Amino acid sequence: MQAHSLVAIVSLVSLLMIIWMGMRVAAARRVSGIAAPSMTGDPVLERHIRVQANTLEWFPAFIVSLWLFAIYWNDLVAVVLGVVWIIGRVIYAFGYVSAPKKRFAGFMIQAVALAVLLFGALGRAIYVYAVVGA
Repeated sequence: MQAHSLVAIVSLVSLLMIIWMGMRVAAARRVSGIAAPSMTGDPVLERHIRVQANTLEWFPAFIVSLWLFAIYWNDLVAVVLGVVWIIGRVIYAFGYVSAPKKRFAGFMIQAVALAVLLFGALGRAIYVYAVVGA
């Protein structure tokens, strides 16, 4: 049985990244003076909220694909791709908050990492099912 310790660490670091994004939303609220539940009124606050929401939208696909890739292929490759995904999300966050047009590089980095994890896990799961069966 594999311990998957590194995959667990990357999973937890990705959660810390989401918490960090939430803290950035809170800080942007303090700076703008816009209290919850309001979501609009300051462009920088709106971009922070959108970064966090977009990351949460992508997170289920990432975390499931990360673990299944590790199980069906290789822990170390999954970990590297997971770290790349996290780095892409951080680049996306800083780019989007500074200017929405600057989000593209980070978005593409994380999208490619997720695509490899997702389609790698799916392809291998189909292969194992076809060869081994149920």
